[in-house]
Amino acid sequence: MDEIQSLWHGFGVALSPTNIALMFTGVILGVIIGVLPGLGGANGVAILLPLTFGMAQTPGGATSAIILLSCIYWGALFGGAITSILFNIPGEPWSVATTFDGYPMAQQGQAGRALTAAFTSSFVGAFLAVVMITFLSPVVAGFALAFGPPEYFAVYLLTFCAFIGTSKEPPFKTLAAMMLGFALAAVGTDTVTGTLRLTFGSTHLLTGFDFLVAVIGLFGIGEILLTLEEGLEFRGTKAKLNMRVVLETWRELPRYWLTSVRSTLVGCFMGIVPGGATPASFMSYGVARRFSPDGAKFGTGKIEGVVAPETAAHAAGTSALLPMLTLGVPGSPTAAVLLGGLMIWGLQPGPLLFVEQKDFVWGLIASMYLGNIAGLIVVLTCVPLFAAILRVPFSIIAPIIIVICAIGSFTVKNAMFDIWMMVVFGILGYLFKKLQYPLAPLVLAIVLGDNAESAFRQAMLMSQGDLSILFANTLVGTMTTLALVLLFWPMISALLAKLRGKPG
Repeated sequence: MDEIQSLWHGFGVALSPTNIALMFTGVILGVIIGVLPGLGGANGVAILLPLTFGMAQTPGGATSAIILLSCIYWGALFGGAITSILFNIPGEPWSVATTFDGYPMAQQGQAGRALTAAFTSSFVGAFLAVVMITFLSPVVAGFALAFGPPEYFAVYLLTFCAFIGTSKEPPFKTLAAMMLGFALAAVGTDTVTGTLRLTFGSTHLLTGFDFLVAVIGLFGIGEILLTLEEGLEFRGTKAKLNMRVVLETWRELPRYWLTSVRSTLVGCFMGIVPGGATPASFMSYGVARRFSPDGAKFGTGKIEGVVAPETAAHAAGTSALLPMLTLGVPGSPTAAVLLGGLMIWGLQPGPLLFVEQKDFVWGLIASMYLGNIAGLIVVLTCVPLFAAILRVPFSIIAPIIIVICAIGSFTVKNAMFDIWMMVVFGILGYLFKKLQYPLAPLVLAIVLGDNAESAFRQAMLMSQGDLSILFANTLVGTMTTLALVLLFWPMISALLAKLRGKPG
């Protein structure tokens, strides 16, 4: 009951005309940031953070400032799905899984259906995560404190094994793509020993391959090369986006309520851990494919394949703010930027923040509800604008996409080397698609390989090389066991099918 009263007070703070205007401004800026490859929610929030310094000095200004920045984040989460579905170019890392079924839907003339499903699922995931933040913050804060290097590695292991065990591709191809991703993730300076690995004397490789450069090349340039080979014809030109499509999609989505619930649970778990929105989207996609009656058709344009990753990504992105507020431990890169903002404004995140800055905390939580409603309104009213992109001939749009990809790659480090690496990854993506190797495991390993290695090595240092640390307590033991079950699930399911087939 105290939480409801505090939340009601928070709505009184967030519903001021100034804060409502800041919500819509932040969402619109965030959508633009999410659409542009290479910028990203964390970078966008970081770039605009200095604008809030003066705002935070006024009475109640810190609440307005955090509302603006958090709504930029919500908008970036929404916007990342737009280019993923329309052009197979993930605007954000967590939107990679959305391309698997979202882009095929656009090619089949169902872009409006895919976009509506993505936006609505994003809203549902975020809304359920905010409800969890409202009522379960004390319990979740205690749960997050239990995580150390073994638990972090178990989460990463669970993500990798789930992808191998539930993949519709041949396990060898999935594993081969993932191993290549691990090798690419290892390039650069070893964070544990400080030694150089696989740099071959190049100073450009000291920091390794940037994920955004890799994903822009693999998906964006790779898809353009494939389309050029097949002819300058954009396969989504017949898409019709209007309010009728939105309403029809809304009538269809309730049948996937179980997928939404599962994806929300995965997203909240990965946001609190913190694992992040990217592994949450991959994991929820794999789980949805495993449990869906149409799992074998995932990757060909199933709306359920859009619902799962978008729901999980928003749930993870939202719930990542919980450990930041209660413990001062950011659950995502964007949460880390917001944490820096709070400290610059003179606020100290932690349990006392709920007592000393009650207006601020509950105003922020109330703005999470309102900001996501604002985001849904903005993206759905702009759907006809997104549809107009599909009517542009591909011979015109392809050079524009290449320029946007090049700008996105260059802005990562302001280096021409990244543009050349984008081209190299584009050729690699083209070859993978021609040889029918899956790109998702490669991307997943590039994203999480370095973090997984660091967590594993720290765990081994703690246990002096004893692998039993991965079963040292109920939490890490459960995750490790589940990971191994998922890894060998193809063999387990085949064995179970064989046993069932035997005459009794």
